[in-house]
Amino acid sequence: MNKKDVIRLLEKIAVYMELNLDNPFKVSAYRKAAASLETDGRTLDEIRDFSELKGIGKGTNEVITEFVRTGESSVLKELEDKVPGGLIRMLKLPTLGPKKIAKIHDALGISTLEDLKSACEKQEVSALPGFGRKTEENILKSIETVLNRPERYPIARVLKFQKVITDVINTIPGVERYDMTGSGRRTKESSRDLDFIVKVEDYELFTETMVNQDFVTSVVARGDKKLSVEIEHDFDEINVDFRFVNGDEYISTLQHFTGSKDHNVKMRQLAKARGEKISEYGVETSEGMKTFNSEEEFYNYFDLSYIPPAMRETGKETDIDVNEIVTQEDIKGDLHMHTVYSDGAYSVRDMVEAARKKGYEYIVITDHSKSLRVANGLSGERLLEQLGEIRAIDAEYDDIDVYSGTEMDILSDGTLDYPDDILKQLDYVIAAIHSSFQQSEEDIMKRLKLAMDNPYVRHIAHPTGRLIGVREGYPVNVDELFDYAKQTNTVLEINANPQRLDLSSDVIANRDVMFTVNTDAHHTDHLDFMKYGVATLQKAFVKKSQVLNAFTREEFKAFINKGKQSDINE
Repeated sequence: MNKKDVIRLLEKIAVYMELNLDNPFKVSAYRKAAASLETDGRTLDEIRDFSELKGIGKGTNEVITEFVRTGESSVLKELEDKVPGGLIRMLKLPTLGPKKIAKIHDALGISTLEDLKSACEKQEVSALPGFGRKTEENILKSIETVLNRPERYPIARVLKFQKVITDVINTIPGVERYDMTGSGRRTKESSRDLDFIVKVEDYELFTETMVNQDFVTSVVARGDKKLSVEIEHDFDEINVDFRFVNGDEYISTLQHFTGSKDHNVKMRQLAKARGEKISEYGVETSEGMKTFNSEEEFYNYFDLSYIPPAMRETGKETDIDVNEIVTQEDIKGDLHMHTVYSDGAYSVRDMVEAARKKGYEYIVITDHSKSLRVANGLSGERLLEQLGEIRAIDAEYDDIDVYSGTEMDILSDGTLDYPDDILKQLDYVIAAIHSSFQQSEEDIMKRLKLAMDNPYVRHIAHPTGRLIGVREGYPVNVDELFDYAKQTNTVLEINANPQRLDLSSDVIANRDVMFTVNTDAHHTDHLDFMKYGVATLQKAFVKKSQVLNAFTREEFKAFINKGKQSDINE
């Protein structure tokens, strides 16, 4: 058991309590306790008394203590008995949260998706207080999606499933190596299932350990070559396949099952042209089966540079100079992150230290602006107070530059949240839309253009506002967006948070503009999101020269000092 297990328990109890229409203050207590554990830097074993943590009271402390001691929670079991299972399934609907589900259940006695669909069709839901016809229509659309499509989970959800699995694999003796394969390894925006290959001495021990986990709901297949299970985590289920590999074919198996199908077809064509044949076991040559020690060695054998998994989609990736494409090693800084000044979990200094551990040469602190009250946005006075702290901290470090900035709201009429006399004091200004998503494309584009016209706005954050699997975002004319960004020397962001990945790879392909890839970190751990943004750039074959934060420390400093009106690449 680790701290994440306890956090998941507390969050799960909070959801069940909401579904049970429990006291909102009790629900909040469990969420505060989970947040307190999340921000505490210690491991579970290092925390002697949970009640000493801010946000953990007597009741939540007792629940945590029981769970740590026994691995079970009587509070959760009692709630599971009270809450109909069908309500849990309703949580898959992005248009409904626990509170609304509980209201519908309480008012109409609905406990299944099928009954909810029927009630929406009869317009019974829109008749309830707090619901309208538009909400009812959106619920119906969500139900149709859940009931009729092959389930595909957005990448952020897939990563949580992955963490559950890898936490267990890391405890199993004799596992020499394992890798995720398939669409997950290629950083696709959604996946239907999870696939792993495992090099393990004792596959029976691996199998027994895995199938006896509480999250495993069924064993689909088991044998000496493969294990397939269904797992449940946070109210969702997914199929997980493990393929056991024992010999020298591991790298070929990894390459083969990473895919994609089109990529593998192209590789087989290259092999066939040489009179050879590729399989999951290696490359059949005239001298016998050839195996490899790394994927780099595999691709080099075919006179190719290493092709990152994210690029292995269409087969066209074998025809370009992969060495020009941006890699994570090229990224020298992160230009979008938050601190405790707004809705971040860590101080400015904490974020600086975390960035130094990443080897970054520069970062920009960009807390939210005043109008985003839900995120504790900074007034002009607080922003300038933070600027002073950033300047002082920056002066302490020789190995990293710390720049002052803001993620400033573009208001519904296109007005920017701070006046120019404040913006001109900052090193780097980001503008973003966080409200009035329902506006027309014309109005949205007007807002974005007004922001790009500003002489201090250097980049637009998450330009379409999408959340993968949750909302499509506001209407944006992407061609117009790119044209205007180029005209105004405004950089466009690829937000690396796996919930966003905005802009998407299909949108940014073949665009002659400057990009920046950033994590939008609200926690030091979120700096790890960078790899997902880089993968998005790689899918679109974006070159290192097109990525602002691939600039060296001196190049980025020059970019800051020149101001916006200078051409970015001068």
